[in-house]
Amino acid sequence: MRIQHPPLSLKPYVCTSCARSIKLRSRRYATAVQSTPETYDVVCVGGGPVGLSLLTALRSSKQTSHLKLALVESQDLAPARTWQLPPSRYSNRASSLTPSSQSFLSQIGAWQHLDPTRIQPYQHMHVWDALAPSSISFAHPSPSTRPIACMTENPNLVRALLTRLTELEPISIFDKTTLSSIHLGPKTLPPSSNLNLSSWPHLTLSSGRLLTARLLVGADGFNSPVRSYAGIPSRGWDYNRHGIVATVKLAGVNNSNSNEKVAYQRFLPSGPIALLALPEDYATLVWTTTPEQASNLKAMPSADFVAMVNAGFRLNAVDVNFMLGMEKGQIEELDWRESVTKPEAGTPLPRKVLNVQDHSVASFPLRMRHADSYTADRVALVGDAAHTIHPLAGQGLNLGIGDSRALANAIAFAAGVGGDVGKVGGCLERYAGERYAGNGRVMGVVDKLSWLYGKRGGAIVEARALGLRGMNALEGVKGWIMRMAGG
Repeated sequence: MRIQHPPLSLKPYVCTSCARSIKLRSRRYATAVQSTPETYDVVCVGGGPVGLSLLTALRSSKQTSHLKLALVESQDLAPARTWQLPPSRYSNRASSLTPSSQSFLSQIGAWQHLDPTRIQPYQHMHVWDALAPSSISFAHPSPSTRPIACMTENPNLVRALLTRLTELEPISIFDKTTLSSIHLGPKTLPPSSNLNLSSWPHLTLSSGRLLTARLLVGADGFNSPVRSYAGIPSRGWDYNRHGIVATVKLAGVNNSNSNEKVAYQRFLPSGPIALLALPEDYATLVWTTTPEQASNLKAMPSADFVAMVNAGFRLNAVDVNFMLGMEKGQIEELDWRESVTKPEAGTPLPRKVLNVQDHSVASFPLRMRHADSYTADRVALVGDAAHTIHPLAGQGLNLGIGDSRALANAIAFAAGVGGDVGKVGGCLERYAGERYAGNGRVMGVVDKLSWLYGKRGGAIVEARALGLRGMNALEGVKGWIMRMAGG
């Protein structure tokens, strides 16, 4: 009996050796096909920035512009196409885009469609330790004013990619649509077809449509149905930490060069707290802390929340932890504790937070996961479907965009030489070879930093302080770190 993938279903974790054993057994055939499937060269499941950037790259390239492409997305994309907020409001879903990501988005014609008034480059980054007198600052050597990265809202990027796609040859978009099942095709050929689709993934959509793909791409997030269909395990761990995000407005005026912005990050024992510049006097807050403290922060009145954010950058770690446990009164407590706290010498502090945007405070659990493989026969994973990373380095979306660029290049190479874009040997191993090890290195470094700065005392704190001060004195090392982070 021919080997066939089972229909997609939720199932418990199975170890690699057992999974291989199961794959060798005969499997049930899919439900009889009611109609001839619509055939595509590439079907991408997931219409976020990573999936959209892949499809835009494929459609804008001469080598792949002829391919038949489809997008399956559970959300309604109509609001995303017309997304707009007033200048005084910002989405709390914002990302730091490295020069490499910006270059790719420009190359595929999407960067030009971002609203430039909602993009904020930052030229400096200052990082310091709450438990030891150590810090490091990043900037390109003077007189360069090149940005380290740019902040923009994810909806701004999604709208730009959708706008760019409308300029190109149309693709099939199935939004407001979920997957009912994924399975291999029937052994018999469909009527009037000369293609043997038995090894192609067949997607049954909630609308009743049936699609089949030469290559199925999973850009469908952490709980990827495509990854489950392919039988690819994803390994890692939860950090028992939540990331608090919010949009805040800064008080006062920028006394430094008004055309240059600074990103700030302070490592508290429970996790880093960061302020990343948005246009004008706004910023994105990302605060990693325990689930209990995250719940407390979200439940606070906005004025007390603002007091806690200011305390996170200005008070010692013990005081911050105490205030996080208070039921109320953070404003008065901050005023008193700040009056008797000596500022850390030589530490440039961000401007104080004046207020927090209504309904912008949210949280999400932090975890690290890495798929055992990015590819299987006629399947490729990109973005969070392939890897999930701690946000302390701001690399999550950049890694996903890097995946899209590499996969688009691999498909273009295969198409250019007349190869099958869905075969591991002809196309997909090129993509996996370029991305898997490099992503793993970045994830490993970020994970070790999270572990290192989670330690609260002893020789480890002294050693990390010494190392951070040493790196700050070595411009060559800092330049190498910026090049690696920038892609």
